Amino acid sequence: MTTGVLVLGAAVWGLLAGLLLPRAAYRFAVPAGEPWRGYCPAGHPVRGWLGGTGCGECGPRASAVRRDPGGTAKRGVPAKGPERGVPGGSAERGVPGGSAERGVPGGSPEPGEPGAGAGAESRQGVPSASYPAPYVPSASHPAPHVPSASHPAPHAPSASHPPPHAPSALLLAAATALVCAALAAATGTRPELAVWLLLAPVGVLLAAVDFRVHRLPDPLTLPLAAAALALLGLAAALPEHAGHWTTALYGALALGAGYYALYRLNPGGMGFGDVKLAVGTGAVLGWYGWSAVLLGTFAGFLLGALYGGVLVLARRADRKSAVPFGPFLLAGALAGLLIGAYAA
Repeated sequence: MTTGVLVLGAAVWGLLAGLLLPRAAYRFAVPAGEPWRGYCPAGHPVRGWLGGTGCGECGPRASAVRRDPGGTAKRGVPAKGPERGVPGGSAERGVPGGSAERGVPGGSPEPGEPGAGAGAESRQGVPSASYPAPYVPSASHPAPHVPSASHPAPHAPSASHPPPHAPSALLLAAATALVCAALAAATGTRPELAVWLLLAPVGVLLAAVDFRVHRLPDPLTLPLAAAALALLGLAAALPEHAGHWTTALYGALALGAGYYALYRLNPGGMGFGDVKLAVGTGAVLGWYGWSAVLLGTFAGFLLGALYGGVLVLARRADRKSAVPFGPFLLAGALAGLLIGAYAA
């Protein structure tokens, strides 16, 4: 397999994997102490962690219902304007006051006539204006479990809580594709490339979340370290690998301990999420030796310092402003990993 084909395949993998990240990035991007988001940007309940930020309610059917605010659109039937003889439409010619005659569809049934009971449908079986179709959301009767103005969902968009930012699917896909392509170009056909391609989308997701809300979710940081060591253990059992699993283990422990010491010395300058993330990056860097660990660590601090300095010079922050360190920790690890893989 040529290098060009390998890089192209890795880029396609990264592109497809990145397109699945927006929902997870959206749901995880909440301030510390708040539960993960359970609604889409439009306020509908959303489940699952892979895919776009929208939900089933935001599909074509929901769009048709939103275009008919009166609630007269039926499920599966596009909303149409009033026609002669259609329930809820205009009265027939010659009827004073525009009221429908007795027996004309859309008129009020007389006592004893079919449909006189409350909630009954018109004679043609089509819901009338007085009795709209069931389960059709409207301003006064929202669908079950859909947030409304009087009963919003927790953290749902409102006047005091504007709609949250939805991450760009193209940006996440492009970043993941670029990272995967670079890793493939540096690693080649060695078995550890599969490990890097599996971990890269998680790293991009962590960087996106931390950059937006200064939070590194435990459901991502803790499994990342365990998955890195487990997958590298499998790669070490395959021929033609270029790293050492024991050094990866020691690198994880050493980098985690070092970041924990920094956290204890200056809790305001580093979060505990960075400590947990350092365990995973230490395992990845340690695969190629201690030189990769030192290089990746130094690169992370250098990139973070440069970013903070630019913010201070641009007067967008001061020396006491909090800066998300996770993206730079990951960027430094990527730099050390690329150099270590290329030199191995």
